[in-house]
Amino acid sequence: MSAEDLAEGRDMYYINMTVKENTGEPVPQAPPFHPQAPNARPIAEQRATVLHFGHRDVPKCFAIFEQYQKSRLQFVQAVASLASSPQNTESLQSAGVVSLLKPLMLDVVPSIQQTAALALGRLAEQSPVLAEAVVEENILSDLIRSHMGEQNRFYKKTAAFVLRAVAKHSAELAQAVVSCGAVAPLVLCMEELDIGVKEAAAWALSCIARHSESLAHLVVDAGAVPLLLLCLREPEVTLKRIAAATLSDISKHTPELAQALVDHCAITHLSPLILHKDIKLKRQVFSALSQISKHSVDLAEMVVMAEVFPAALACLRDPDEHVRRNVTTLMREVAKHSSELSQVIVNCGGLAAVIDSLVHCRGNERLPGIMMLGYVAAHSENLAMAVILSKGVPQLALCLTEEREDHIIAATAWSLGQIGCHTSEHAKTVVLSNVLPKLLELYMDTSSSEDLKEKCKQALKSIVQYCTHLTALEPLLYSAPKNILKHVLCQFSKVLPYDGKARRHFVTNGGLKRVQEIKTEPGSPMEEYINNINGCFSEDIVRFYTPDYVSVLLEKMEDPNLSCTHNE
Repeated sequence: MSAEDLAEGRDMYYINMTVKENTGEPVPQAPPFHPQAPNARPIAEQRATVLHFGHRDVPKCFAIFEQYQKSRLQFVQAVASLASSPQNTESLQSAGVVSLLKPLMLDVVPSIQQTAALALGRLAEQSPVLAEAVVEENILSDLIRSHMGEQNRFYKKTAAFVLRAVAKHSAELAQAVVSCGAVAPLVLCMEELDIGVKEAAAWALSCIARHSESLAHLVVDAGAVPLLLLCLREPEVTLKRIAAATLSDISKHTPELAQALVDHCAITHLSPLILHKDIKLKRQVFSALSQISKHSVDLAEMVVMAEVFPAALACLRDPDEHVRRNVTTLMREVAKHSSELSQVIVNCGGLAAVIDSLVHCRGNERLPGIMMLGYVAAHSENLAMAVILSKGVPQLALCLTEEREDHIIAATAWSLGQIGCHTSEHAKTVVLSNVLPKLLELYMDTSSSEDLKEKCKQALKSIVQYCTHLTALEPLLYSAPKNILKHVLCQFSKVLPYDGKARRHFVTNGGLKRVQEIKTEPGSPMEEYINNINGCFSEDIVRFYTPDYVSVLLEKMEDPNLSCTHNE
């Protein structure tokens, strides 16, 4: 024991001795006197100094300080309790609670420090305005210096919670957290033995990395990726979830960030967890694999090589809708890159599984499956035919009529267009599902979004230009606007010259009559298409269906010269 410790110990002894003498409690033996201690005084002088306060003043003095400490602790505990309820946020904000908590976060009493930090974290989590106030009060720097450098695991856990609560709201607040030097201490916390500290640190890093490419790069450059992958091997499921979510937030931004994860064997660590029993963990694992796959063919191939398929297809029957959606999203991100990767999905039974899942879900859960069918069909006519043979077109037609959200309907229209744009057989299958009138209705609906209108127009054009089943196109002659009608007329002008049966139906069903009623500008493509159609029939038939033909006949009947000639 040093001389300073001995001196301090004797001073405290005489204060306590005086108090105990008043209460009748036994007095402990005094520590030895150290003559070399700083400001060392003889024992009698030290005792006289203490007694100078009086037997009654010393207990009063301690009671005041004890009450002050108790009041501070009660205050931070009350604020922490109130901050956990969102309805109290505005009142606490108007009371200037952040400024009041700042000095208490640096209090000499550990319990007050920690509770004040906890209150600040809860406040920042509830409101971005209060999170900004925490940044403006320069609390983060003090928090990192006072809490993150401590050995106490509770301090570190609470500090990481505050940093997460601030960073989660926006890229600007996350940048403020980074500017205070929080990333390196958080990564060091990932090396702690305590699981709670690891979870809090990983979650804070996730909230930083999710906002932008630059912030994610800072997390990667700080060495977080290997530690996050080690967390996937820990037995605690909650830690696995947070680590997988953080990897997903990092990899979603750019191919370079996704490659940084792959270079550390992230796919190898993630792929065994796709069949884990924990539902929330599976959500994050499939999300991370999807984010890695979406960037390039090479990354998607690496996911496929990890034998994720066909094992992942079993999760399409998972009771959790988020798991099912993330699995379908992974399939979409893999299939979109190349026909070879789409063929892998087809070969393992992915088309049938996705189409079956569309039957049992609604809304946004359908979206990735709808788009996956479109991506597969877009690569080649053989893959499009595989979608047709898997009964994908009737299910997409059902989605087109059942869904109410414009972005889902737009995706459905796009997928139907990708299926029908290859050959006449593909187009015939699509038009026989009676989707053309619905696509036209959506295109002409003033309440449809611009994206939906564009997708419907492109789908109509793609299907019509390959459609030889003219009976399905005839309704469009009556209702389609001119920018769609010209494609319909073009298709009739290409098919009718070579199909006598189609010409007969065209006349008997009123198609030729309708063509004569269409007004066109001289020299326009539409006029050319109509002339080509009329050229498929005799002049008498065309003249007969001309709108003013009856008037011409009546005029001839009323002509007296014609009557006289007839009588003679």
